[in-house]
Amino acid sequence: MRCLQSASRSIVVGPKGTTGLSRFSSSSAREDASPDEKLKSEYDAIVVGGGHNGLVAAAYLQKAGRSVCVLERRHVLGGAAVTEEKVPGFKFSRASYLLSLLRPQVFNDLELKKHGLKVYLRKPNSYTPLLGRLRDRGPKSLLLGQSEKEDAEQIAQFSKQDAKAFSVYERSLNRMVDALDPLLDNKPLHIPSWAGKHASVSSMGRNWSAAKTLLNSGRLLGSDAMSFYEFMSAPAAKILDKWFESEPLKATLATDSVIGAMLSPKMAGSGYILLHHVMGEVDGVKGAWAYVEGGMGGVSDAVARSAKSHGAQLFVSKPVSHVSTDSQGNANGVVLEDGTHIRCKAVLSNATAKVTFTNLVDKSHLSEDFLKEVQAIDYASPVTKINVAVSSLPNFLADPNRSDGKPSPHHQTTIHLNCEHSELIHDAYVEAQRGGYSNKPVIEMTIPSAVDPTIAPQGSHVVQLFTQYTPYTLAGNQPWTEETKEAYANTVFNCIEQYAPGFKASVIGKDILTPPDLERIFGLTGGNIFHGSVSLDQLYFARPTPAYSNYRSPLPGLYLCGSGTHPGGGVMGSAGRLAAQTVIEDWKKIVNN
Repeated sequence: MRCLQSASRSIVVGPKGTTGLSRFSSSSAREDASPDEKLKSEYDAIVVGGGHNGLVAAAYLQKAGRSVCVLERRHVLGGAAVTEEKVPGFKFSRASYLLSLLRPQVFNDLELKKHGLKVYLRKPNSYTPLLGRLRDRGPKSLLLGQSEKEDAEQIAQFSKQDAKAFSVYERSLNRMVDALDPLLDNKPLHIPSWAGKHASVSSMGRNWSAAKTLLNSGRLLGSDAMSFYEFMSAPAAKILDKWFESEPLKATLATDSVIGAMLSPKMAGSGYILLHHVMGEVDGVKGAWAYVEGGMGGVSDAVARSAKSHGAQLFVSKPVSHVSTDSQGNANGVVLEDGTHIRCKAVLSNATAKVTFTNLVDKSHLSEDFLKEVQAIDYASPVTKINVAVSSLPNFLADPNRSDGKPSPHHQTTIHLNCEHSELIHDAYVEAQRGGYSNKPVIEMTIPSAVDPTIAPQGSHVVQLFTQYTPYTLAGNQPWTEETKEAYANTVFNCIEQYAPGFKASVIGKDILTPPDLERIFGLTGGNIFHGSVSLDQLYFARPTPAYSNYRSPLPGLYLCGSGTHPGGGVMGSAGRLAAQTVIEDWKKIVNN
């Protein structure tokens, strides 16, 4: 997965040290906080957590003429979309690391380009080097995403049949994405308010709009409807086996079906995750992915500047203890850990559902049935992110470096390692279920400094490693320690060394983030990058729970605005926008009544 979404949990104290390093500094959206402004005693809305969705919600609410403040626990805004200098001179996109899913409407409404967002399109799309050769005179690597003709030539090294099928496969996926696109920008159906005891004329009207969007998407799917059903319900391996025969191609594509998910490509639900990752666009280019100049903190910086330009107040190092309520049990503000009480008409939580309802809210206000639903949300995560500062570009045996030392096209894309065969992905999943990790983990490598010269000293580079599968706790319920983290990182580096000898010697410093680290630092429950798995039972009108999938919560005045709500994970901004719209709708309803 290219983009982690942070809950920016606002209740625990920040990290007491670094991960694997002794020095720490940061360079992200801290400069767009409000150091010289003072907290007021009351606002129209308070956003708990300064992740990108929280910032988006604040920007929309303030743009609508409401007074808004954002309270972030950490020293820096941005949640998981943040740039931090964990090794002096090297700026890491510490969690989220590629941009694509950010919704065009959010990009345009908040004028993010005007507020400094600059991107470098990732082209080509992927590079898969192979260990050795498949035959005596066979291919050494697979490079995709340059042009349809060049893709066909690359794939034909493995299978002429697959070379013909690939463009047909991509066009089919693109048609499905075009049909589903409107669903990402609109609220989902909310079944209880349509057919349940709380149904009303106004709620039925809102649902009718959602129903029309859903029906129109179904109409646009047309002859692809059955293919879409297959993606939603079948294992990715089954789908890819129907389309292709060559393993390096299938394994490369299969990585997108499990990124961020504790799933094997052989399991139902992996098909949708594969589809999820082709839903984005950058600068009007459908399906494109991009590096953000200065790291992913650049996204949060731009959104923060947009919010501030309309008058929103943004604060860091302001951990929230709990949401306060009035005598009727309605949310009416928040209490900071230092005891400061700030009142408001609406609280928007950018935290996960579990953090919000088990840590920030008095459980006496919630029903046992609802708490059971929250506890049942699947937050399992396989991800360990390793950020590495290196003194030189990785030099792949399959495609040696240029004599002038400049990056080649394959350095500028997403590099897939241990993708000789899709069984390697399944085997790594099985190892994690046993409480361990494979000696050939799934590795997705990116080198953003190959296109962005602002994030590393000249001649040196930033390497980002998104790896899986790693369990939350190791066998025997043992926690991760510095020693076990170092051992895992060494396993990953040994794998890279096989493809690019000299990599280990080039390492200057590293930052290792296992699932517990992702939870502790960024508030991602279980380390899950999506605020809960994007499985069929946790999507659309079932996200985060079937009864509360419309951004509202059981506690009147408290709303969810993170990616635990529709449309799910990734640096989209849509959840923040739709949550803000919901708050404004509710306020208008109160005025009209």
